[in-house]
Amino acid sequence: MAKDKKSKSDGKKAKAAEKKQKQEKKAEKKAKVKNAKQDGSDAEDVDLDQVLEEYRRQQELFLKITETVADGPPKARAAACFLASPANANQLLLFGGEYFNGALATFFNDLHIYYIDRDEWRTVTSPNTPLPRSGHAWCRGGNQSGSVFLFGGEFSSPKQGTFYHYNDFWRLDPAAREWTRLDTKGRSPPARSGHRMTYYKQYIVLFGGFQDTANQTRYLADLWLYDTANFVWFNPALPPAQLKPDARSSFTLLPHDQGAVLYGGFSRVKAAASNQGSKGGGGGRTAMKAVVHQDCFYLRITPPAATTAPGTAPVVRWERRKKPANAPNPTRAGATMAYHRGRGIMFGGVHDIEESEEGLDSEFFNQLFAWNIERNRFFPLGLRKPRQAAKKAAGNEQRVGRRNRAAANEEELLKQLAALEATSKKTGDGDDYSSDEDGAMDVDKKAEDDEGKAPARQMPVSMEMPHARFNSLLAVQGDVLYMYGGTYEKDDREFTFDDMYAVDLGKMDGCKEIFSRPMDDAWYESEDEDDEDDEDEYEDEEEEQEGEDVEMEDAAADANAPKKFTPSTRNKNKGAGAASDTASTVDTESVADSEDTEATEADVPEDDGLPHPRPFESRRDFFNRTSNEWQEILMEKLRRSGVKIEYMLIKEIKTKAFEMSEEKWWDCREEITALEDEQEAAGIGEVVSLADRDSGGGGGGGGGAQRRR
Repeated sequence: MAKDKKSKSDGKKAKAAEKKQKQEKKAEKKAKVKNAKQDGSDAEDVDLDQVLEEYRRQQELFLKITETVADGPPKARAAACFLASPANANQLLLFGGEYFNGALATFFNDLHIYYIDRDEWRTVTSPNTPLPRSGHAWCRGGNQSGSVFLFGGEFSSPKQGTFYHYNDFWRLDPAAREWTRLDTKGRSPPARSGHRMTYYKQYIVLFGGFQDTANQTRYLADLWLYDTANFVWFNPALPPAQLKPDARSSFTLLPHDQGAVLYGGFSRVKAAASNQGSKGGGGGRTAMKAVVHQDCFYLRITPPAATTAPGTAPVVRWERRKKPANAPNPTRAGATMAYHRGRGIMFGGVHDIEESEEGLDSEFFNQLFAWNIERNRFFPLGLRKPRQAAKKAAGNEQRVGRRNRAAANEEELLKQLAALEATSKKTGDGDDYSSDEDGAMDVDKKAEDDEGKAPARQMPVSMEMPHARFNSLLAVQGDVLYMYGGTYEKDDREFTFDDMYAVDLGKMDGCKEIFSRPMDDAWYESEDEDDEDDEDEYEDEEEEQEGEDVEMEDAAADANAPKKFTPSTRNKNKGAGAASDTASTVDTESVADSEDTEATEADVPEDDGLPHPRPFESRRDFFNRTSNEWQEILMEKLRRSGVKIEYMLIKEIKTKAFEMSEEKWWDCREEITALEDEQEAAGIGEVVSLADRDSGGGGGGGGGAQRRR
């Protein structure tokens, strides 16, 4: 018995020492978070309009388009756009994206160009570059083969408490490095992220994506076609009985001889969840269930006849195809695909096994597949060792006589001397190419400099594919596949890869590492998680004081158990963090007042304490969001008037509350309309505050793994 008591006391001492160590680690972690948030990018009262206005002012400092040699590859990022330049067979284009370190999100709007033949990155600055964003989409211009078209995307405050989607439309001239915002006639697609775009003849095809509302993430299934010849968007009306793709994001949309072809995607749908913990044993509630789509559709596009009036809408039709044969198993989200000679090249992805509402088990992939569009079949692509080319070359060299070998050496030497003389006449590799008065670049000079250049180093080649990941950026230039970045998650942490690889799709003779930099080790957990851990520790201490040794040991065992692999952690952190981050949330009132930050107190309208409508919010949506507040206001008002509310029907209370909210909505209409006009002029959709969102509404905000862009 004495021995038993001694072992228990030793166990308590060990647990106390372990708790002390945990507390020290958490204090150190909180200090790191505090330092990260005090670096100027995370003010408590972030105003998105002011942040974007500062970006505009910085861009206006660039008086012309310039292209400068970068010190190295771009900063690490995810959810960017990556494309083989349609204007130059030796260039790749990279634009936008975001980087998340667990506490803060950074958005980019820089345009980078990778020169394949010289292994060189260049950065383009322009006075009219689109504002920072991620989750946007772009594609080459079909008949306008020298153009790239971009639509939408999203932006958020650093802590992602508030964010919105863009609905602006841009054209990039890759040869001149010039951006042009397109003001289209008539209707245009609503703001969104996670959509996809491709091209067919003179049309740009746009489908799907998602919008974040104050209640949930809403996935879209609308189809839009942009006529590049007549500068107009079409939203074709489809027959009600026609089969068409469900709403989704993060799917594949590839060009086709008769239109386009769609495969896969990701969405979350409402599903009934049984409530097993209830006393009655039955009942249920609504939960959001993740869906990884595996279906496939043809989009048939029939252009109008030549005799019809200009601007006539084409005829479109969705045709459901069979599920592709030999599809990757298990199913995976975030498996990106690029187009190459009538097939799609797929890489990576993640398969989630939802064990509970709190966590997910995930498996990541680094396999390469080719999807033959016509045969509707997947084929695995494996790397194979190169043939004995070296031995053949050696044998050929032995057959060459001494005279021929000497002549070849002399010719090679003369070529090298000529290249050195040409290089010495130039100003150097770091020349800046700037636009002339018309905004066009000195393309002839750039073409001259491109000649005779060769990569300065030998790149390592491996017979293994890069590390498993999802949402990698893919582009095919010629017959070479380029893979840039991607995301991986482990132990409640999100890793953004900072690398790029190349695979020759014709030879499949290895994976070439263009660059690979160590990932940033700085990862900051949210303060809310620390608070929850502190509460758990406090409960453990209470149990110890009560002397409940068995329960204490169980709790300690649970605390020491390894955490589940949860790719959805980032989304849940943002949803949970929004409630405690209300002070930094930018609501509609702060956006409306942002232009008068230096005004006197007399100029600021008085706050009546009532809920305030937001831009683009209907009367019904306004009431749905603020219904509880209006009912409380109404009941307080009735109590003061001596009315016995216990005799009133619930329907009657809701009706009167709606009338009050409707009156407020109309009173603010002039102010809100002005705000809507300003935001539409800037290409901005609805501003959403995550603090007002229902945590069970599904989705979380601003990006992350659950939506699998």
